[in-house]
Amino acid sequence: MAHYDITRSTGSDIKAVVDRIDSIGVGAVFAGLAVVFLWFGGMKFTAYEAEAIAGLVQNSPLLAWVYEIVSVRNFGTILGTIEVAIGLLIAARIVSPAASAIGGALAAVTFVVTTSFLLTTPGVVEPSLGFPGLSVMPGQFLLKDLALLAASIFVAGNSLKALVDRS
Repeated sequence: MAHYDITRSTGSDIKAVVDRIDSIGVGAVFAGLAVVFLWFGGMKFTAYEAEAIAGLVQNSPLLAWVYEIVSVRNFGTILGTIEVAIGLLIAARIVSPAASAIGGALAAVTFVVTTSFLLTTPGVVEPSLGFPGLSVMPGQFLLKDLALLAASIFVAGNSLKALVDRS
């Protein structure tokens, strides 16, 4: 079996490996975030998902009013359309950093809202554990949105950087 001796590597060898890992990571963040939006958005068109988010929406000071205007199913359809569009904008990074920057910014807004559900949704903290013990649902389910918010900000910033670098 071949053995690679890192002590014999040149700075340019190491930099090439680091650059490749970085490039794969950037691509993974874009692809992963696009898939999350496309998949979650697609699910919002189902009664199952529209009903599942109703408790989160109803307890949110930012969104509770929407059910006075549209039904749970119609809101799911509207939200699904928005989320699929965000996923497509993020995926458009291949051809349009501008579109992806918009997608990243809209994704960040989405996750600011959903992260706020940590403060407004009953049952986030598991009473038998007290704070900071999060329930599995909705607590831990919502906590992942902090990482998705960070990924969204990264996507927006990386896309804007690509736009600036082109000029």
